[in-house]
Amino acid sequence: MAIPHPHVYFGDRIVDAAQASLGIATSAVLYGLSVYTVFPVHVDGSARSAFRLRDHYRRLVESCRIIGMDTFEADWDYGRFVAAATEVVAANGPEADAFVRVSVHVDESIPGTRVRGCHTLVSMFVYDAVPIVPQHGMRLKTSTWRRIPDDAIPSRAKVNGAYVNSVLAKQDAIDAGYDDAIFLDGNGHVCELSAANIFLVRDDTLITPDVSCDILDGINRRTVLTLAAEDGIEVVERTVDLTELYIADEVFVTGTSAGVAPVVEVDGRRVGSGVPGPVCEALRKRHAAVLRADPAHGWVTAI
Repeated sequence: MAIPHPHVYFGDRIVDAAQASLGIATSAVLYGLSVYTVFPVHVDGSARSAFRLRDHYRRLVESCRIIGMDTFEADWDYGRFVAAATEVVAANGPEADAFVRVSVHVDESIPGTRVRGCHTLVSMFVYDAVPIVPQHGMRLKTSTWRRIPDDAIPSRAKVNGAYVNSVLAKQDAIDAGYDDAIFLDGNGHVCELSAANIFLVRDDTLITPDVSCDILDGINRRTVLTLAAEDGIEVVERTVDLTELYIADEVFVTGTSAGVAPVVEVDGRRVGSGVPGPVCEALRKRHAAVLRADPAHGWVTAI
């Protein structure tokens, strides 16, 4: 289980975690009206660096725009975001790799079901970099719960309240003895896991649902697509049928908190040879390397 670190950024300063709280009548609590992102921090002695920090800031901005939270972008430019992230990491002094979760909360009390012009508050906290899924062979179950479609709650916005959908699916999978769930859309096509993007390999081609398939346009998903193309792997983004996973040579998932994790079983069917495949293993090594140092892409920021 991940362990939160004791000092958090809340509002406009560092406070003890126990002092950071939102009122029970705020929209963040009543309606789940917050958006968030999680970025990894690599620790090497006294040096610390964050991965794709600008992209994570952009994710927050875009999530706010989609939901209509219009005060965050006016108050927070990228420079302020980097300064706050640097401050909260320094305050906790992690000695090993960590994650930082940043949320933008609508903290006005009982404004009703509206969002425009509502005050927002930013929180950031650091916690141990413990993966949310097994790293050496996942077992997945197709969920009976369908993925919320883009015309209901957009998946490309990381809205806290929308993750009730993910909780329903993952808890059902855990109760059935699996590690995680596969979401399908209303037409029965593959979307993603409860909190990770999904890939399959078939005849040396890397395939993943495209961004119109009710998925999160994941930052690590984009990273893996870039790395695969650079390694000469053919990449296809398109609609994916569930049965394609049953006959795939490899299946794996990606995400900040998931890493690059292989899947060895889907709905009781063995994937490929039943062990992590060569494409997944190669991309996992490449992904781990760029998290730590990446002069080629400029994805790493010292904080």
